[in-house]
Amino acid sequence: MTGLQTRTLGRTRLPVTAIGYGAMELRGPRARSPRPIPAGDASHVLHAVLDAGINFIDTSIDYGQSEQLIGQAIGGRRDQYILATKAGCQWNADVTRYPDGPVPHDFSAAHIRAGLERSLRMLRTDYVDVLQLHISPSLDVIRDEDVIATLRALRDEGKVRFIGSSSTIPNIWDHLDLDVFDTLQIPYSALDRSHEDAIAAAHGQDVGVIVRGGVAKGGPRPGRPGWVNVWEAWDATGLDDLLEPGQSRVEFVLRYTLGHPGVSTIIVGTASVAHLQDNLAAALRGPLPDDIYQEARKRLDAAEVTPLGRIA
Repeated sequence: MTGLQTRTLGRTRLPVTAIGYGAMELRGPRARSPRPIPAGDASHVLHAVLDAGINFIDTSIDYGQSEQLIGQAIGGRRDQYILATKAGCQWNADVTRYPDGPVPHDFSAAHIRAGLERSLRMLRTDYVDVLQLHISPSLDVIRDEDVIATLRALRDEGKVRFIGSSSTIPNIWDHLDLDVFDTLQIPYSALDRSHEDAIAAAHGQDVGVIVRGGVAKGGPRPGRPGWVNVWEAWDATGLDDLLEPGQSRVEFVLRYTLGHPGVSTIIVGTASVAHLQDNLAAALRGPLPDDIYQEARKRLDAAEVTPLGRIA
């Protein structure tokens, strides 16, 4: 498949495809939400990603087998993709002990270094393009552990090209104020616009914006414990009226996300080649027409699906 739009990942100046691949769905059985996947299936999906022209892949130690499967399947095609992973993750933690919150992360220099070395081995590479702090650590943690110095040292050693953070409100504003991160990974979609202002602020600082959740977590999944059904916002706004004939809700939301001028790439995760092809087909149609985009925003505003903004 050809014709996939590329955008600049902020100050890194890396050209990334508007759709990237989020490898959390390759996490396997040893994860909080287990997702067993045969190695052959993972390889099939990963090669399909690259064959389609997608050039940005996001993973993490926290995603179970993901890094290992990437290295095994496409380590030999390393020059064809931009690779991002995470720092501070635990690789020996019993994730079942933390059913209601994030697994504790360790941002000490020794742990970040050990984690990166492990990631490089799993990924079968000698560098990652972007190393991101995971779970949006507080400013106090970043300062107390001298995290920025560690990231810069790894960059100077050639093991990391650029540094970033996977950030959320409220800490994202402190991360922007530090003005040290080349990229930020931010949750965003039409149905969850909480971080919309933060995306605009990051773009204004020439920070590359990697969006996760850009298709609103794939679709309605009522009844999942601890999961907020953002699709209730769809029903509250009557967005079905704006769908073109044959257009799915997921396609509409993905194309809405593509319409934000501050978004560099949207990572979409799947373990299915069919779903991958559906997402690619939607992305190839580009952002929504401006009149539809503006009408959607008007309806979302009226339903109070709005940005949270910065609290002084």
